[in-house]
Formats: sequence, C-alpha cells, structure tokens
Amino acid sequence: MTHCRSETIDLDGHPFHIRRWGDPSLPRLLLLHGFPEYGGAWGDLAPLLAERFHCIAPDQRGYGQSWAPEAVSDYAAGKLVGDMVALIGDGPVTVLGHDWGAAVAYGLAMFHPALVDRLIIMNGVHPVPFQRALAAGGAQTAASQYIHVLRAEGSEDRFAADGFAKLLTLFSANMDLSWLSGETRQAYLTEWAREGRLRGMINWYRASPLAVAKPGEPLAGLPALPVDRLQVRCPHLLIWGTEDRALLPEATEGLEAFAADLTRVEIAGADHWLHHQKPAAVAQAILGWFDAQG
Repeated sequence: MTHCRSETIDLDGHPFHIRRWGDPSLPRLLLLHGFPEYGGAWGDLAPLLAERFHCIAPDQRGYGQSWAPEAVSDYAAGKLVGDMVALIGDGPVTVLGHDWGAAVAYGLAMFHPALVDRLIIMNGVHPVPFQRALAAGGAQTAASQYIHVLRAEGSEDRFAADGFAKLLTLFSANMDLSWLSGETRQAYLTEWAREGRLRGMINWYRASPLAVAKPGEPLAGLPALPVDRLQVRCPHLLIWGTEDRALLPEATEGLEAFAADLTRVEIAGADHWLHHQKPAAVAQAILGWFDAQG
C-alpha cells in the first residue's frame, strides 16, 4: 500500500496543507476535493493511482489545515483557481476535480490551459450547463435548494450544532454514507471543527455567482456567458456515479459543446461519493482512459 505524506507549504504568502502519494518523479495528478471534504478524502482512490502518478491533494482554501480567511470575497472563483495555479507552478499536470473541486478544475482548464494536459471530473459540473439547469426550475433546481440554506448568514453555526448533525444530514441526503464511519468519520469531524473552517467551506457557496431558481419558477434574463472563453481544449473524462441525488444528469447536458474531446463513463451502484464507494472502479476508469489516450 502506498503511504500518504503530508506537508504544509506557502502559496502566495498563505499556508496550505498538502497530501502526496507516489513517486515525485511520476507525472503529476492534482486531486481537488469538494464540499464538505478535505485532502484526506482521496485516501481510498489515490493509492490505486500512485503507481502511475504522483498524486497531490491539497486542502483547498477554507478547508482542513489550509488558510481559511473569513471574508466571502476571499472565495471568489479567480482566487480559488489562483491558489492551484500557484501550487502547480510549471505545468502541465492532469487535474481531477470532484464536486466544488470540479469548479476549480474547470477554471484551470479553461483559463490556464497551458497548465492542464488532461481534465478528469467526477460528479462535478461545468458552469454553463449547471447554471442552465439551476435556472430551469426543474429537477436540478429542486435538488439544489440546499444552496439557499447554506448561503444564509450564520448557517455555519446551525450546521455545526449538536456535533455537526445538520451537516451530516445534508451530506447524506438520499445517498449512501456507510463509508463515513469509525476513524474516517472522526477525521472529518476533526477537520470541520478547526476554527473558522466551516464558515470558509460555506463561503464557497456564498461567493459563487450561480443563480438558483425556485422549483417550478424558471429564472429569465440571466446574463449570457462567454461560451468561447469557457472551452475545455484538452482531453476530458467525466466519471459519473449514477445514483447521485445532488447533481443530476441534466446538469451535464450539452457539455460536449464546451469539451470537444469528451469521454463519459458511468459508475453503477455509486452516488455522489463514488470515490469512497467504488474506488477500484473509478481507478479502472481513469487508468483505462489514459491507456486509450496512448
């Protein structure tokens, strides 16, 4: 079993905690977690990839042992992407993003294409198809109403109460959380309890410009997004846990218009937390795709 190595490094004057698996001489694979996880979330998957890649998993801004500023403005997308630009340094690397980590991964691929040679997304969304789905007033709109709850001022206090009871409920809504038990569960509770972290984590939602309709009430008049600037020009793999109840397939409809070299792979019997539930199947999908790329 490949062991995890941890360190804290300086990125633009701020501390970021990094986990690494595999030989540093191997091609780099940057692993970007989502909400409400942290870099340790890759502990099931990274060892399965570490013979082929040097896996690098940061606690992103606001999470875990990394820098967690208080202001919402410090979580603007450009700043979150900028952290990872600083971490990558000289590219290119392969980037894998899940959930909110996918937003940063897409930002890197779209706005810093010289740093990204391949893009892998797991149950995450490109901003244009996702905004369309959020504005439509349909199933994805209904599934995303929790965003309003998270954005409310003081939500971090409500979600932290009673041992993070409401956060755990949100985390597991209609999905299999059996993997979050024992030492793994305790590790998550430890990360969430660090001072200012839950506010930092939720600030990702507050800083996002995404507009969420009310169910059955489509939003009109949203500003047009610059399609030509939001292109993924490198090979792109989308891995999808088919039982996801937070992100629905409609949130990826039309993705091909933004990623000309797109491969879709479905993981049956897995939901939003596919890298915990089916790590071997996810690793096989990633390695198989790389082999097919030649």
